[in-house]
Amino acid sequence: MGFEEATPIQSESIPHILGGADMLGQAQTGTGKTCAFGIPVIERVDRDDNRVQFLILAPTRELAIQIADEMHEVAKYKEGIRILAVYGGQPIDRQILALKKRPQIIVGTPGRVMDHMRRRTLRLDSLTGVILDEADEMLNMGFKEDIDTILESTPDEIQKVFFSATMPKSILELTDKYLRNPVHVRIAPKQLAVANISQFYIEVRESTKLEVLCRLIESERIKLALVFCNTKRKVDEVCEKLATRGYSAEALHGDMKQPLRTRVMNRFRSGEVDLLVATDVAARGIDVDDIEVVINYDLPQDEEYYVHRIGRTGRAGRSGKAYTFVVGREIIELKNIQHYAKANIVCAQPPSLTEVTQSRVSSILAGLKDSLGADDLTYYVEAVEQYLEDLNIESPSDSFYTTADLAAALLRLAMGEQFHQAEEIEPVVPYLEHVARNNRYQSSYNNSNAGFFTADNDRTDNKRDPSDKKSRGGKKIEAGMSRLFLNVGSDDNILPQHIVKAVCSHSSLTGKQIGAIAIYGRYTFVDVPRESADEVVKNLTGRKIGNRPVRAEKQK
Repeated sequence: MGFEEATPIQSESIPHILGGADMLGQAQTGTGKTCAFGIPVIERVDRDDNRVQFLILAPTRELAIQIADEMHEVAKYKEGIRILAVYGGQPIDRQILALKKRPQIIVGTPGRVMDHMRRRTLRLDSLTGVILDEADEMLNMGFKEDIDTILESTPDEIQKVFFSATMPKSILELTDKYLRNPVHVRIAPKQLAVANISQFYIEVRESTKLEVLCRLIESERIKLALVFCNTKRKVDEVCEKLATRGYSAEALHGDMKQPLRTRVMNRFRSGEVDLLVATDVAARGIDVDDIEVVINYDLPQDEEYYVHRIGRTGRAGRSGKAYTFVVGREIIELKNIQHYAKANIVCAQPPSLTEVTQSRVSSILAGLKDSLGADDLTYYVEAVEQYLEDLNIESPSDSFYTTADLAAALLRLAMGEQFHQAEEIEPVVPYLEHVARNNRYQSSYNNSNAGFFTADNDRTDNKRDPSDKKSRGGKKIEAGMSRLFLNVGSDDNILPQHIVKAVCSHSSLTGKQIGAIAIYGRYTFVDVPRESADEVVKNLTGRKIGNRPVRAEKQK
């Protein structure tokens, strides 16, 4: 398979898994985790036993398929080992027929594994071991109850191995509950950010993101790129706009049917599609070695997601690039990401029209080399000479055109009229510079108006007690609304749009249904429709807004 030496996670994990010990492994995607558990699992399978011996759980269909494919490669010369992937989106009848062929290793998503357990088409009483890959992501996706049900249905004495990129409280609780004296294998965070990836950020306006993206594609002459958005809706929107501009782009997100997702991935792997626009979860199963550039169209919602995203490029010893678009205050969140990833993320400017022109011209001219040497151009040479002769006869006496003029005109035509109508992107004042200017101006204004501001106009409200009625948003609650208390505020760099996004993402509400929002130093009040208040409190508690877990409560 081309391996010369084991990766750190493989070196540390394989002996423990071979020995049957319970293990908690901390490593991100792209570090060789699949073989870290796949090789010892295959080695331990009893080929004479036709029962299911190992169960491997993965958060997404794509990752389950990827794990099964890689394990098939490892087991290619081990006759008698049968591996089956079971996941949602594929006809269950087909999977039931495949299960009757008695695979010893099952790779599946929690939902579909539960489905087979209910149908009694999958029995776990003969298991030797269970592997949870990307356990943190499974918990983030709401599979906690499914995981509990599956693990509680397995024999007590079997081996259990959890792999997780991060170690939140929920993972530690899962470990304490199910693992017996586990070995903790951890790859140091400094190894997470790949050294051969050049990382850049560009401060942009939300309205110019698409134009900046297109100019990056043109100026860098990108052939294969992965574009990340935070929501399914944004993925569809960006993909549609790219296609309208003539780019070969496809979308990948969780709302798509499995056959379509598989077809999109195959087209991307084969190079039929240049740009894949995806969400974080859908991209978990992407394993393509020659991705040139990763573009964070939206800033990742967590530091870990940034590392996972950029790790899709710069694989197999290649170099890669990562660009992140930053809007306004997001620059502060990017600084946190930079600190976490121990990365050097360099500020860059959007490519200018001149840079894009030079790149596109070079690309067109490079494509002419083969034609110049391979084909008989006699007919075309005669056509050009005749056209120039006629043109110069018809033109005024003070005008004379050469073959260079004609070549330049054809080159301009090949560039497209839409390109020539484009304008330079208006530069953005860096957010931190903008804040510094405002602070200087405010300081000057306050000094020239001494005594004008009262204590109530100052930011002393950040220090008020939440129980003080004057601090409860400062606005009377509208009829039919409930006021919620959230334990995040301006000290956590929270803006109103962050609150709206969090509430809408974890409830059935739309932005228009959310009422008044009052943000203070360490807490926030937000008004929501009374009938939805309990839903928002339940779903939002424990989630993150920015980098801080949220506690939501209804105000009495």
